[in-house]
Amino acid sequence: MITVLSGGTGTPKLLQGIIRLIDPANMTVVVNTLENSYFSGVYVAADLDTVMYTLSGIINEETWYGIAGDTFITHETLKEIGCGELLKIGDQDRAIKIQKTLLLEKNPLSKAVDIQRRKLGIKSRIIPMSDQESQINIITDQGSLEFHQFLIEQKSEPEVLDLNYSSVEPAPGLVDSIEKSDMVIIGPSNPITSVGPILSLEGVRDALKKSYVVAISPIIGNKPVSGPAGKFMNALGHEVSPAGVATVYQDFLDKFYIDLEDDIHQEKIEKLITEVVVTNTNMNNIEDKVMLARSILGEIL
Repeated sequence: MITVLSGGTGTPKLLQGIIRLIDPANMTVVVNTLENSYFSGVYVAADLDTVMYTLSGIINEETWYGIAGDTFITHETLKEIGCGELLKIGDQDRAIKIQKTLLLEKNPLSKAVDIQRRKLGIKSRIIPMSDQESQINIITDQGSLEFHQFLIEQKSEPEVLDLNYSSVEPAPGLVDSIEKSDMVIIGPSNPITSVGPILSLEGVRDALKKSYVVAISPIIGNKPVSGPAGKFMNALGHEVSPAGVATVYQDFLDKFYIDLEDDIHQEKIEKLITEVVVTNTNMNNIEDKVMLARSILGEIL
């Protein structure tokens, strides 16, 4: 049994490799919910949906958001009648979001997600990090911004000075899943706003210290593979490099994967992490994803 801690872009790519090597029923994916919010009356849980769509084989791999081949008739119609949306939501994607919104009227988020993943034929367990709403406050040189204001309205352009997020309780079964896993994998997601909120939950770091934990750096060279992770790391005083990521995870991490391009950091990281593996972590195709997953899973295959 393995547990994967995931955000919404880098880690789902790795999941595609993992499920080709193990029975998906033997995997639990714990997913960030920090960015969840309502848009156009529907509940949007972007990272959760990306993980669900990835594991069900319908993800749009061009954007790593939404469903492949989706249409946008509703989105375009809303725009035409003067009701533009901050997020461009596809029609099939919107249907799943509407269902989740309706399920949340009588169920906690973890139950709603479990119902949906079963409907989508997903064998892996998916646990949102919390059933409670979490909020992030990004302090920038242009004032305090919510996540989607920063990411979409401002296109991640403002300088980030600091950030903080609200304290929430872990979802049922989350800590137990970590404690009972043969391996915990921290995927190559943003260490500050994707993985960080999960690590901040009560009991999570203690559980990780008792587990065998492997992580993959989302930073190659001096910039993230995708997204604004570098700005967030800088704001919190972490070097934007694989070594900087290692400082975030050093108190519980057993093995750390860095890219071939970053072998110059290996010696520095080995002072923090017991084992450092230098390999190709840039997952450009399914062969790369399977190769990296095979290296990570190693002896448990």
